[in-house]
Amino acid sequence: MDARMWDALVGVMKDAYTAGLGEGTVPRPVIMPLVRGELVGLIWVRPLKVGEDALTGIAELANIAAAAGADEVVLAWETHDVATACELPIVGPAPCLNMVLATRDGHILHRFPYDEQLLSRSPEGWASVAPDWRPAPAPQPGGELVPPIQAAVNFSFTPIKLDHPDPFGVTVVLMEEDGYRISLTEAFAR
Repeated sequence: MDARMWDALVGVMKDAYTAGLGEGTVPRPVIMPLVRGELVGLIWVRPLKVGEDALTGIAELANIAAAAGADEVVLAWETHDVATACELPIVGPAPCLNMVLATRDGHILHRFPYDEQLLSRSPEGWASVAPDWRPAPAPQPGGELVPPIQAAVNFSFTPIKLDHPDPFGVTVVLMEEDGYRISLTEAFAR
């Protein structure tokens, strides 16, 4: 992936986190598949139930990458959010935006830790915060990934066998029906 594309995706994720945290929520895990350097789109995980459903839902993000024949994927998630949803121990800094760039040959883990600056608190107790981005540690080639993210990376490059003339289109429809939020780029929109 070229540096401009990477910087753009990091910028989009940081903007999404700034907006989400300002509204009192952490953005859900997202996958961004690429085919020959062309971004397919952003696919946000469906609403999840804590436990096995969260593990499965995050891993299923790979379906769209596999159906598109992606040769690169970027996944983004928040450390504490995924650990809590999947009932896993917290690995790495928290709070932290994590982004992994993966190909069939391996992956590089990037971490963007932040401190939460309180903006306001609602009468119900919801906090609106702004991320204060701390210095990012060096990227980690082959860095340890939490199980659902590792599964999504692995399955992203496993071809989907669908007996359908448009496996990508049917995968998009099925995932949208399951509640995944899919925003395709113009080149891949149907």
